[in-house]
Amino acid sequence: MTIFEEQKLALLSNYLEDNPKCVIIAHKSPDGDSVGSSLGLYHYLVKKGFDVDVCHPDPAPHFLMWLDGANDILNGEDHMDEVASKMKSADLIFCLDFNDTSRVGRLADLLRNASAKKIMIDHHLNPSDEFDLQFSDTNSCSTAQLIVEMIEAMKDISIIDEVIGTPLYCGIMTDSGSFRFSSVTPQTHEVIANLLRAGVKGYRVHESVYDTNTLDRLKLRGYATNDKLTLIQDGKTALISLTQKELTRFNYQKGDTEGLVNIGLSIYGVTRSIFLKESDGIIKISFRSKGENNPVNVIAQKYFGGGGHANAAGGKWEGSMEQALEEIKRVL
Repeated sequence: MTIFEEQKLALLSNYLEDNPKCVIIAHKSPDGDSVGSSLGLYHYLVKKGFDVDVCHPDPAPHFLMWLDGANDILNGEDHMDEVASKMKSADLIFCLDFNDTSRVGRLADLLRNASAKKIMIDHHLNPSDEFDLQFSDTNSCSTAQLIVEMIEAMKDISIIDEVIGTPLYCGIMTDSGSFRFSSVTPQTHEVIANLLRAGVKGYRVHESVYDTNTLDRLKLRGYATNDKLTLIQDGKTALISLTQKELTRFNYQKGDTEGLVNIGLSIYGVTRSIFLKESDGIIKISFRSKGENNPVNVIAQKYFGGGGHANAAGGKWEGSMEQALEEIKRVL
């Protein structure tokens, strides 16, 4: 059953009737899905003739900056006054890849106080009721897939071209683990087929995201797996931790540790992988797991102030790395 019901689509069409000023926002610490869905929707709305800006809480990681339009995203770190002006004057705000206004960090108050209609399109569990219109599918592998489905439901599938489709392909690819996670369905592949027909070159997207490394990034990942990876719980759980000092040693850039948590999960016998990174004065924690009866979002939510999907979640620890590691071991 599609989430793009006729009644909701009619309301969305209603919102779009008077040529509104649109702003697209996504969660803090942007990833492939939040950036990809934002840019895909941006290019679609621009092609339809709308006035659109993309405003994110913080800059996109360098491995996504090749996407068309990525350099035009306004962010709250470098362009706060402009972001505030755009959000205050907006008629519509599309809220992508997050389910609660607290997830947009420094833009949270601006979003809550904005007079614009707020449209949420997302796939995370337990969406809040802060939005005027919700399109929520917790079974979808990515928000980018939902954007394609929305465009199709609006009877605009023929509008999708390589410029619109490429960031959407990127979003689906990165959030689905290159189409290998259990959230991938036949519908996912049908969506991908539509993007390929529109001229998207999947192999180029993969190369641009995964096969373009700096020497420092490769050395950091080598250090993380050789020196910092440990197995606990009789080899069932993998742990990797990196302090700020270690990141600085390898000239860390945003995005250099993307996907590192999945390396631990690739080890034979490991069913849970946890990655800890010291950043902005806190310890950020990523959880991954295998199996339907091995949820990590419960751990993230109950003990580390986070949440997410059953097999992919995140949390944080306010304290030292040593304390965070001790607490993880105690909880497990």
